[in-house]
Amino acid sequence: HHYYKGSDCIFTKTILLRASAPQVAEGEVLCLCGGAESLGAWDPQRAIPMQKSSLHEWSISLDAQSFSAGTEYKFVIRKKDSSTEWEEGPNRLLHVLPSGNKAHIYHNLHAQFPPEKPFRAAGVVLPVFSLKSKNSAGVGDFGDLKTLVDWAAKTGQKVVQLLPLHDTTITGTWTDSYPYNAISVYAFHPLYTDVQQLPVKLTQQQENERKRLNELPAVDYENALAFKLRCLKNAFEHEGEHTLGTPEFHHFFHQNAHWLPAYAMFCVLRERYHTANFYTWPQHAHFSDDDLHRFCAPGTAHIHELHFWYYVQFVLHTQLENAANYARQQGVILKGDIPIGISPLSVEAWTEPELFHVHTQAGAPPDDFSAIGQNWGFPTYNWPAMARDNYRWWRRRLQHMARYFDAYRIDHVLGFFRIWEIPSSGVDGLLGHFSPALPLSREEIEIYGLPFHTSFLRPHITEETLKKYFGKQAKQVKENFLTSAGHGHFKLREEFNTQRKIADYFVKNSDDNSQLFNRGLQALCTEVLFVKDTQHSHRYHPRIAAQTSDVFYTLNEQDQQAFTRLHNDFFFHRHNHFWQENAWQKLPALLQSTRMLCCAEDLGMVPDCVQPVLNKLHILSLEIQRMPKKPGTSFADIFNYPYLSVATPSTHDMSVLRAWWTENKQTTQHFWHDVLKKSGNAPEEMSGGICEEILNLHLKSNSMLALIGLQDWLGMDEKLRAANPKEERINVPANPHHYWRYRMHLTLEELLQADGFNEKIKEMIESAER
Repeated sequence: HHYYKGSDCIFTKTILLRASAPQVAEGEVLCLCGGAESLGAWDPQRAIPMQKSSLHEWSISLDAQSFSAGTEYKFVIRKKDSSTEWEEGPNRLLHVLPSGNKAHIYHNLHAQFPPEKPFRAAGVVLPVFSLKSKNSAGVGDFGDLKTLVDWAAKTGQKVVQLLPLHDTTITGTWTDSYPYNAISVYAFHPLYTDVQQLPVKLTQQQENERKRLNELPAVDYENALAFKLRCLKNAFEHEGEHTLGTPEFHHFFHQNAHWLPAYAMFCVLRERYHTANFYTWPQHAHFSDDDLHRFCAPGTAHIHELHFWYYVQFVLHTQLENAANYARQQGVILKGDIPIGISPLSVEAWTEPELFHVHTQAGAPPDDFSAIGQNWGFPTYNWPAMARDNYRWWRRRLQHMARYFDAYRIDHVLGFFRIWEIPSSGVDGLLGHFSPALPLSREEIEIYGLPFHTSFLRPHITEETLKKYFGKQAKQVKENFLTSAGHGHFKLREEFNTQRKIADYFVKNSDDNSQLFNRGLQALCTEVLFVKDTQHSHRYHPRIAAQTSDVFYTLNEQDQQAFTRLHNDFFFHRHNHFWQENAWQKLPALLQSTRMLCCAEDLGMVPDCVQPVLNKLHILSLEIQRMPKKPGTSFADIFNYPYLSVATPSTHDMSVLRAWWTENKQTTQHFWHDVLKKSGNAPEEMSGGICEEILNLHLKSNSMLALIGLQDWLGMDEKLRAANPKEERINVPANPHHYWRYRMHLTLEELLQADGFNEKIKEMIESAER
């Protein structure tokens, strides 16, 4: 590579600096000033001007041989009137290049100038699959994304937040609609192809099918995907090989060679063996680079199939990049979503199993979304292995996303502090434990005043327990699934002694009582006070929320109090410093890898150490009015939100505002009286005016970003909004088999033409920003 100062000067040894400085106004210049004579000797009038390379980004090339070791410098803004402004903070350092190096790049630098006015922006949140235009094919696509950007720009919104866009094709059925279970952290989903942009025009039969799919009120995942793949295959047969010979494709392939061939090989083998479960493949169940090179070599029997998947990803890349560039031109930030986990049947689990604990499952402890916790089924990360190359796997992943997005939501940021790890034998989240953690020894348990018994590790099952879970069927359960443990106690037979064994049994053996027996027997497995640590045989984790279990009430009052003290100290105090150190080891390397604005999803059981770390790293927190973080409160104080935060009334995991209003009359009345400061009884239904009032509160909060789901925006207009708000919910986290299929009930074209509604949004945003 050649690096230039100005436009024509090449140095023998070069230092290239790239810095973002959104505070530099039109007509101003970002400059470099430092201790070396070549940097102006700290005289701001002699500061070296940098070149503007893109929106808010500046660069400069310097002769490395003109600096001594540890030369200090700072950024300076040269104003239109030739006055200057120094950046805040300590001096920066330029390091001398090691011998043999010809260039060193300082990228992702952020100039530290105070903004004249804190940046604040409003935006819309919607998955791409939920978009609907007159040109779509039953599911939103990257062409529709450009139209959504048009609407955002028209209404004064500066952010469009999306859900993950990655390929989730495991079975080819609607169960793949779950966007957080990707088979690749790089590949985009063929579902999002805009077929209108393909070089081959649709046949009349295809056009009829497109229209039929587009008239459906919800996403028909299977038929929409099948239609998209047929269109892509038709386009590939007509011009695919020509496209793969273009310079544009060669550049794309070179940028993505570290993942694209393995992904294509995975897809070919998935189709050949009719399963994504690579453990069962007759060949290539164990990945190797040598096999990959042989499989993808020119002239192999399956090269045409491989090329198809190259072509699909190139089409998706081109369409999304086009939409992203269009958004930037319109002054709209695209915000992506980085899922915390990968599918256990993913390309990454196949090609890099050493980076994951493939026999464990990630999830979440009990929270407002689910009383039994959540089991996402993702393998947990082998963080020590990832740390060996300074988290290169994560840095590459984020750098890939930065080609298309200017901000991102980091899903379940708590997972970078600790993850809820569930054994492969578990089904729900109650038998999990935090990892990494500091499990308790027997001696430590007894310090709390609780005499330790190994029986605390075994399910507590008595006649009373069976009656509670099974009622009149208790006798049948004893006969078929239990055996006596003596002294009026029972234990699960070996073939039913884990949740996974029980679940697998009832998949094969279904009758009228299956649901009751399956649910009840799995609950029996959780009737323990402690869970054994997987790494240390004589260390233990208190079972999360064990105070709600039957076994807890077998303890005397003194022991109950001792367990509660132990439980609360373990989950809320013991690990704070430990988890903080874990996050500090990971997050800085990730954040420094791109210029994207990082927004955390920090919901759930949040340790005290999380917020200070997010603050120091300038990561935005997520603030939801009806999910307050302050203990003992029913609603968050919207006007005390931190500036570094995202304010939102609803997320994709929650009911929309109008549906929430009808869920609990007591809660609604409390909100009506205490938050909205209204007297009398709250209305049965949320009017457009009430919805507008709530959204106005969010827009006027202190938060940097106020992001509103499209369903909640539409809730303000009683003519435009959907008839049934319950149908507008995107996901139900408590249901692991939820079908992600919500679609807009009107088209984007109709939305763009709703002049009065659009003008109201624009006025609300402008008023809040004044």
